[in-house]
Amino acid sequence: MIHSRVLNNLYGFNMNDSAEVREFLLPECKEMTKQRMFPSTLSLADILYLNLTLPRKLRSEWRFLFSTAVHGESFSKMLGHIMGQGPTLVIVKDTGGHVFGGFASESWKLGPNFLGDDSCFLFSLRPEMMNYETTGYNNHYQYLNIQQQTMPNGLVSCTYYFTGMGGQFNYFGLWLDAEFGIGHCSETCTTYKNCPTLSSNKNFETHHVEVWAVGSKPKVEDDDEMPSKSILDADLGAKALLEMVGRKQHSEGIRELEVDEQHD
Repeated sequence: MIHSRVLNNLYGFNMNDSAEVREFLLPECKEMTKQRMFPSTLSLADILYLNLTLPRKLRSEWRFLFSTAVHGESFSKMLGHIMGQGPTLVIVKDTGGHVFGGFASESWKLGPNFLGDDSCFLFSLRPEMMNYETTGYNNHYQYLNIQQQTMPNGLVSCTYYFTGMGGQFNYFGLWLDAEFGIGHCSETCTTYKNCPTLSSNKNFETHHVEVWAVGSKPKVEDDDEMPSKSILDADLGAKALLEMVGRKQHSEGIRELEVDEQHD
């Protein structure tokens, strides 16, 4: 009775409605295999808390995308697994023991513009559970881009930036650098309300990173209608890396032409 009343008052649903509890209390976990099993940073309480903080339409299903325990500490491999997958939860555990992250309401994609909407939020799970909603001050919800510098010998040196969420450049509420394993959290954040420094130190080192897509998987064209796959389709990390350094994928244009010819 205590559980029912507490959950009803906190989260606003009827504990007597078993269908509602099954659908929204804990999500169905998808795309996990024996080969992908790993010790998640998230506890059952963490999952319950995060799931009930998500927009209602996204609560029924979580899809495993990336974990450093499974895929290793590879920036390009992470991008290959998370780009174009719809809304996501990014969870970070730093070497100081703090666990925190952010909800991104749109698919991650490379570009100079901020993405997302006011349903995005940052959160802390340890040492305390808190979530930080948007302020409405700006639309700097989520960001993924690179900075390129051409060297005298003609090679391109890239500093890749992964998930910037909130605030402004150099003052993000959460920032993960593609020099995998480092990031920073600013003391203040103009995008997310009353958000403190989420990490144990402003500049932190990551102990573990995992990413979950939430809600149904975005629809893609039927594979039967698509031409044969390129080798880049099998190696999403390599594809993401080429996109980051601005290298045109000539086969993409060829495959688009083949699809158009088939429709003609």
